[in-house]
Amino acid sequence: MTNQASEILEKIRQQYESCPYPRIPLEKSPKDDLNALFIHNLVTSYYLRYQKFTETKGKVILDAGCGSGYKSLMLAEANPEAKIVGIDISEESVKLARHRLEHHGFENAEFHVLSIYDLPSLGMEFDYINNDETLYLLPDPIAALKTMKSVLKPFGMIRTNLHSALQRAGYFRAQKLFGAMGLTESNPGDLEAEIILETMKSLKDGVDIKSRTWHPGFEGEEGKQSVFMNYLLQSDNGFTIPEMFAMLRASDLEFTSMVNWRHWELTDLFKEPDNLPVFLGMTLPEINVEQRLHLFELLHPCHRLLDFWCGYPNPEEPVVPVAEWSESDWLNGRVHLHPVLQKPKVKEDLIECITEQRSFRLSDYIRVPTNRPVEIESTIAACILPLWEGVQPITSLVERWSKIRPLHPVTLEPVSEEAAWNEVKKLLCKLEVFLYVLLERSA
Repeated sequence: MTNQASEILEKIRQQYESCPYPRIPLEKSPKDDLNALFIHNLVTSYYLRYQKFTETKGKVILDAGCGSGYKSLMLAEANPEAKIVGIDISEESVKLARHRLEHHGFENAEFHVLSIYDLPSLGMEFDYINNDETLYLLPDPIAALKTMKSVLKPFGMIRTNLHSALQRAGYFRAQKLFGAMGLTESNPGDLEAEIILETMKSLKDGVDIKSRTWHPGFEGEEGKQSVFMNYLLQSDNGFTIPEMFAMLRASDLEFTSMVNWRHWELTDLFKEPDNLPVFLGMTLPEINVEQRLHLFELLHPCHRLLDFWCGYPNPEEPVVPVAEWSESDWLNGRVHLHPVLQKPKVKEDLIECITEQRSFRLSDYIRVPTNRPVEIESTIAACILPLWEGVQPITSLVERWSKIRPLHPVTLEPVSEEAAWNEVKKLLCKLEVFLYVLLERSA
């Protein structure tokens, strides 16, 4: 590592040593935050990559840049019976992370004061690597990606992210401003934060830097962390989608999906998604995922993070989308409920909706994969109730549907087996899009 890179890492270490991140109370638990658990459950990314279900028991998960350990706790809650390993270059952060996991009763966890670049020294391999809010700070992000890949198991997944150069442009300019004022020459502390607060509050509301970056939540003790993480963040760097994909190619990693993929849908930016201008209607179906994401960020740079999953290129077995399944695939397929929905409260709510003949809104529990409500009618909702008991053959759900609705409600004629299959297929395809259910072909 060059002297300049070492100096950058030391600046980052000093900042997090004096200001561990995130500042979340020790007793706070994410166990009821189903959206966060959905993202941090390795089943989500594994299914997106391989169209297969995987168990979390016995998996080894790395939190690379664990900070004060709240994401490590989230990973532990989201992945029952997995081993959690956390690393960070800040000793103070590692102490807090270790204490946090112990406080919440997770014993199968260990933490190390270690740089990402030194990961191989652990002598471990990982099924999942969570590298959150770290990569954009590092002096050589490509080397960091390569290092993480070197300790990733063959079917492992990496979740990481970069700051958006377009969405964060105002903050990057503000960082240069406060650098020119001499506030970032050494490790900034409370005095520098107070100077920034005083400066920003004194500016007229119409001044560009204030209108682009400032909000009242930065004031007071609670907002001080936001001041550090936005105006005083050491080695903060921004990237574009093409730069992100170039980094993946240089690291021999393959893009899987954006973490909040449904909120990067290009056609959602148009008034009439089904009636696009002629040129766009002709060209959009032909462009690849990188080009679609880049067009989105140019049109509407609303996401602070380019937050994505990636893994080894070229899976050994070709992934067959559900839309391309054969009749044999459906006949022999199996259905899993997403593990995050395996909560007694969700099941109780479902039973109540079935009993009272009300629609069941799954998006009330997990919103990440959708931007509009996802509901299923009470009768068809009763068809998926067995999923709360465990994985089910698709044939058993069809049999259950035939018992729930044996007669057509208009003609009172017996419902054919073909009609039952069509109804169940339609339901499962609808829910699989959002990963509320996970469908597996027979081996």
